[in-house]
Amino acid sequence: MSVSIPKDVQDFMAGKTGWVATSNRDGMPNATPKGTVKILDDSTVIFTDLFSLKTRKNLQENPKAAVTVIDEESYKGYQIKGTATLIDSGELFEKVKEELKQASMELPSPKYVVKIDVQEVFDQSPGPDAGKQIV
Repeated sequence: MSVSIPKDVQDFMAGKTGWVATSNRDGMPNATPKGTVKILDDSTVIFTDLFSLKTRKNLQENPKAAVTVIDEESYKGYQIKGTATLIDSGELFEKVKEELKQASMELPSPKYVVKIDVQEVFDQSPGPDAGKQIV
């Protein structure tokens, strides 16, 4: 069941690099930065698979994923967990593909858009609420 990402978390994530964690069917973890992480709607996060061989393979075996976004100056951060779907065609895929063409740097065409249906949101900021589930 998807949950709604709080508005302050949505605003915080805008324009930041997200660290995406996945694991294969045997539980071997993989974490990698993704500069294309963004909020699609109140309960969905997406990122673009450009060079994500391990991430892609892991998600094909185990669709669970976590995305952590941190502000490097304040150390404030959030983690979002959910279930991913790999999308390689359709309206969302074409929209993201067009957006990438407008990027300031030359990027390859996406292999997939990864859509994560959010199931949990956690505070990752230092202090007494570190690790606390928000929703």
